[in-house]
Amino acid sequence: MAVSRPPGRRRLATWDDPDAYDRFMGRFSTVLAPQLVDFARLEAGQRVLDVGSGPGALTKELVRRVGAGAVTALDPSERFVSAVRQRCPGVEAVVAHAERLPFPDGAFDATLAQLALRHVRKPEVCVAEMLRVTRPGGVVAVCDWEGDYGRGPSPHGPFWLATTELNMETMRHSLDGLEEAVFAASVAYGSFEEWWAVVAEGVGTSAGYAKSLGPASRERLRELCRARLPEGPFTVEAYARAGRGLVP
Repeated sequence: MAVSRPPGRRRLATWDDPDAYDRFMGRFSTVLAPQLVDFARLEAGQRVLDVGSGPGALTKELVRRVGAGAVTALDPSERFVSAVRQRCPGVEAVVAHAERLPFPDGAFDATLAQLALRHVRKPEVCVAEMLRVTRPGGVVAVCDWEGDYGRGPSPHGPFWLATTELNMETMRHSLDGLEEAVFAASVAYGSFEEWWAVVAEGVGTSAGYAKSLGPASRERLRELCRARLPEGPFTVEAYARAGRGLVP
């Protein structure tokens, strides 16, 4: 999902470039999507909403399960929504914010959000909106990263773990029979050069920082990263926490 930033703040990275997103976070999103859809336990004939669709990793999986005509995707980024329309013909794709879903009450049988809640300004409002547009007895399911994309310690790890827990608490208080799960997403890189091209040349905070450096500092950063990773094939594994419940 594209990140909204205050006016006047310098943007170090372009978050809504569909191709760059695919090369970086999209590789993880594609692994997570079937796990979230399985967890949601969707049924044929259900109408489903994908909140914060990005360029469509989860949307594609939903189309495979219930058909394009039963899927609606929503994201605040026009570029991401345009990508969904091209990649998933027949899907209704809408440019809008998750805190104000432009749909009537009970319009969907299931509403899902993958890697989206920590990017909205008011996640509790987003959850309330997801419940509102889902019929009574319908499914709401979300997943987001545990910590900083994994379980290893980092300065921001406790903050993001707490953020995910706060969102789960909101769902526990709002949904019936909340179930929780942890998904693993493993992505293989053939070489250090492939990893560097994705992390430093793509989208997100890491790419923004790398691109902001002068040539000498950027090259030094590259070599410091190289010293911490193998040259040959390696795998990066991340974990996402999921919640699923029924609308009262």
